[in-house]
Amino acid sequence: MSEAGDRAQNKDGARRLADAIREVKNAAADREDVVVDMREAQRMRLELIAAELAPVFADVPADVDIFDFAISSGLQPRLWIDAVSHVAMGRDRRTYRFVRDTRMGRVVLAESHDMKPVADQVTRYIAERLVERQRQLDGGATPSVATLARPPLRDLADRPPRPVFAWRSVLSGIALALAGAALGLVVTAAILWDRLVALWGGQ
Repeated sequence: MSEAGDRAQNKDGARRLADAIREVKNAAADREDVVVDMREAQRMRLELIAAELAPVFADVPADVDIFDFAISSGLQPRLWIDAVSHVAMGRDRRTYRFVRDTRMGRVVLAESHDMKPVADQVTRYIAERLVERQRQLDGGATPSVATLARPPLRDLADRPPRPVFAWRSVLSGIALALAGAALGLVVTAAILWDRLVALWGGQ
């Protein structure tokens, strides 16, 4: 093969490699565009439900700092309600999911294609947190376990006198110990009866 033919073949080969690299880059860019578009679509839907909840967010007192009310960026945007609860889109990118992280795992509080029931659940959650916070501030929070509630201390003069040392319990214990010892002697004698008889007979 001539030198010109080798040069043309090398040029065609280089061109084909460059075209393949360009196609790979275009495909990667298309995939990134799809991811970006999906992320932007999720963020847009979260902005819609945030606008739906804007009057509720505005009614929260300014001195209450337990809520976030912000949309985070990232691979999966989220509308944060507080440090442990948020609204995110489901896998189909169309379902609103209001979830809360607990010690037992993540709990779904509301899930729907329609934003209204999810927004209603978020509103109720905010109201419950505000009532809970107010109860804690008022000191009216009751312990979750009944045994944690201690009765009020009475005056020393009102306390009944402590009972005198319980002799009856001590005597019962001594009697029980003597009965056990006697029973042990009887059992031992029954087991060793043959030996005792042989011993006495030998004497």
